[in-house]
Amino acid sequence: MSVSVDGYRMAHATDNGLQWTLRRNCSVTPAQLWWTYGLLCAVSLAVAGFFWWQGATLVLPFAALELLAVGVAFLFYARHAVDREQIRVSPGLLVVEREVAGRVSRSEFPGPWVEIALSREAGQLVEVRSGVRSERVGRYLRADLRPALARELRRALAYG
Repeated sequence: MSVSVDGYRMAHATDNGLQWTLRRNCSVTPAQLWWTYGLLCAVSLAVAGFFWWQGATLVLPFAALELLAVGVAFLFYARHAVDREQIRVSPGLLVVEREVAGRVSRSEFPGPWVEIALSREAGQLVEVRSGVRSERVGRYLRADLRPALARELRRALAYG
């Protein structure tokens, strides 16, 4: 199936349909974060080591405790830095794939029976419903762009 992305702001064409990839807005990648943490550890431990050598023996344990706390905070950040939602519309099928903290979940909805709406709860996320099953998407998208995502999904399902 040949798909044109004319009129779609957020989608891109794949071999068999349209795809929306919504990612968390992160200014630092996990790799950059660990390099920064390594540099922070080296500098902090060098300063603490100097003061320990001068006789301030409690500086080094407190520096290590501080670096441990910062490392735990960086770990939580890094686990969620690559979170994403991916929505694919192909003929007769809508697939929502979500990755949160490295865990991937996937939901498939039969295209002709899918309803797309803005949910009244959860900060007006886009709700994909079919029967009793539903998924909310758009949490990594600015709130003012969620109605546009809903329109694009409805349009893609109408042509798909």
